[in-house]
Amino acid sequence: MGNFMDAVTGYPTAIYTVLLGVVVIYWVLAVAGMVDIEHSGIDVDLQTHADGDTSDVGQLASYVVAFGLNGVPFSVAVSLLVLVSWTLSCLGGEWLLPLVPTLPLKLLAGTVLLVAGAAIAIPVTAVAIRPLRGLFVSHTAVSNAALVGQACRVVTGVVNEKDGRAEVARRGASLNIRVWAPTPNTLKRGSQALILEYDEVAGRYLIAAHEDIV
Repeated sequence: MGNFMDAVTGYPTAIYTVLLGVVVIYWVLAVAGMVDIEHSGIDVDLQTHADGDTSDVGQLASYVVAFGLNGVPFSVAVSLLVLVSWTLSCLGGEWLLPLVPTLPLKLLAGTVLLVAGAAIAIPVTAVAIRPLRGLFVSHTAVSNAALVGQACRVVTGVVNEKDGRAEVARRGASLNIRVWAPTPNTLKRGSQALILEYDEVAGRYLIAAHEDIV
């Protein structure tokens, strides 16, 4: 147990331990409904960057696709990368670094382990992502306007001007759509709401709780 704690808190795993702590805090906020998992960062499945966009976001998207990390929300890909990197670094710190004799060599070996952990984590994460892609398929209705006037169920903790997701029952399948509503409102996870209109520019729907509709 002592060796494990030394590995977790020592160089280089301590760097990944901090990142893992940030990831854990993020997912706690996600479970609480304070962040939108699918739209709280860079959407790594964007096709708009495939035309050679030279912006920073475009370059990041191209790298993500090249490494096979696309098809899931950016937050999921990063979380898996950090978790795998932390695990590899922790194992190396517990089993390999104690075999290195001197402090300078330990620092050098730790740096190699830091880089190697991140490098190995990329293909491992890419493999882990493959079965998850089906869970994050963006469903688009035959006609977006066809959903206007239908009922939906809120699946995020809050719905405001920036974030919100809801499900629409359609022919036995639930369509997961982006929604928004002016605040303050009574919408929360599980609330039943009505779709009022579709914003083609933003690609999302305006909804309102049934009790708020006059």
